[in-house]
Amino acid sequence: QVQLVEAGGGLVQPGGSLRLSCAAIRGWFTINSMGWYRQVPGKERELVASITSGGNTNYGAFVNGRFTISRGNAKDTADLQMNSLEPEDTAVYYCNAKTLTQEFWGQGMQVTVSS
Repeated sequence: QVQLVEAGGGLVQPGGSLRLSCAAIRGWFTINSMGWYRQVPGKERELVASITSGGNTNYGAFVNGRFTISRGNAKDTADLQMNSLEPEDTAVYYCNAKTLTQEFWGQGMQVTVSS
């Protein structure tokens, strides 16, 4: 199993910034990519951003240059810098890690953008 430890969620005002961090405790697994997804009640979980072990990134269309995903200083970590946050970004954010054959999820963190 791969355990994902998330940090950084919370409440922020519109236009503000948050940084989400995820660390994978992977045992014998090799992680090919890590990323962040989000979900609001009644909607499908959607991709926010992902990054491969080679550094290739992918973003949801709604990001519009506001967010940046990067590998952390430690191996098997992924940070998501979110700027210019909007109330529509309010959701539960989940860390995700993919191996060659399996997919793992963190427990999720609430991000609320509100004045």
